[in-house]
Amino acid sequence: MILDSNHWRELRGLRASLLPPLLVLLALAAFLCWAQGAAASPYPAIASSSGGSQAPGGSTAPASKRPTRAKQPKKPKLHGNPARALVAYEAMQVHYYVKGSGLYAGEPFSYLWPFSQALAATVSVASIPNLGVSLGRELQSRLSGLNSYLDTNNSGAEEGVYTSTLAAFDGTVAPPAGPGGTKYYDDNDWVGIELMRLYGLIHQSALLGSAEGIMAFEMAAWQERPGLVCEGGIPFSNAAGNGERNTVTTAPAAELGTLLYQQTHNVAYLQFAEKAYEWVRRCLQQPVNLYADHIGNRGVVERRLWSYNQGTMIGAGTLLYQATGNSGYLYEARQTAKAALAYFDNERLGSEIPFFVSVYFRNLLYLDSVTHDPPGPAIAQNYVNYAWQHLRLRNNMFVFGSPPSAQLLVQAAIVQIYALLSTPASSYF
Repeated sequence: MILDSNHWRELRGLRASLLPPLLVLLALAAFLCWAQGAAASPYPAIASSSGGSQAPGGSTAPASKRPTRAKQPKKPKLHGNPARALVAYEAMQVHYYVKGSGLYAGEPFSYLWPFSQALAATVSVASIPNLGVSLGRELQSRLSGLNSYLDTNNSGAEEGVYTSTLAAFDGTVAPPAGPGGTKYYDDNDWVGIELMRLYGLIHQSALLGSAEGIMAFEMAAWQERPGLVCEGGIPFSNAAGNGERNTVTTAPAAELGTLLYQQTHNVAYLQFAEKAYEWVRRCLQQPVNLYADHIGNRGVVERRLWSYNQGTMIGAGTLLYQATGNSGYLYEARQTAKAALAYFDNERLGSEIPFFVSVYFRNLLYLDSVTHDPPGPAIAQNYVNYAWQHLRLRNNMFVFGSPPSAQLLVQAAIVQIYALLSTPASSYF
């Protein structure tokens, strides 16, 4: 797997417990029990492809004694984006999913980062109207696999290695199946957003509880200490030695906080979301209305521009506008979108890993659903059309990089873009 080196930098955080730890642990414990309870799954099972009914004891009943089957409605024939989303998704499952584990292949299992995007791809495909295929078991498997990353206290680590021992998801599979270790705040943001999307589909309280547990982890990481330049923001990880606070950790936390406020009406989530959003604007906004990557403890800003940082601030502004009615948030989101569309041409988007681009498109199209500004879905459609023609192998795997290679993170991102183009924007968050 090819990973962006910036993603794995070790940063220094400050624990600041803002929510009752017992509430967090109870919420995550509820999620753990539910995710493992396959027998009580609220999802319908995927229909078996094998023919014939089974007589008592498992033997096949004679044809003359088989009960008459009700005529099943024909499955809709998929075309265009929905068909390509499903084809790309099925290829992802064939090439990366480790049967019976709930996990994807890596070393031996994938990092949480690509796993979170495989989860997002599954939720996105499951949200396509009239898909004709049930992904119930797949969703259950993603949640079971996600539980393998859950670490409640960084057990086994020496004191001082981590700045937070709050329950959250490790960057690698947690013990005993994996080494566990550092928790990344952006990865947990992505997971929390997908749990909220899934909660919107089935309203299972354990999903909401787990998302609240993640939010507690994010809120406790807020950086405030004497002498810190541009106080505030969320660090990249809970590893000791943190030196950066990032757009990609803080802006998605604002999105998650707003989503939780809309469901729970807990004003603390909205207040934190607004604070996080304003911190990114105050400390990382550039003169061109775009957002830099991160700031270090000494106040040095890494000014490189990535599409997903613009996307998450566009989305955070749009969600905050919907939650508060404050048109200032919508104006700021539109200004960032205008600047991003001017800066991120086809060449720049093509140079970024598709994961970044998928986050950008999701948020840009969500804003478009509110304002109906150009370019609408055209830019995303052109991107995946090019990918289908030039980056797709015969086995329907998509490649990226130099030399081009297939990666779970890449495949999951392409699946998501096709699925986003196949679903109403109300399902994006």
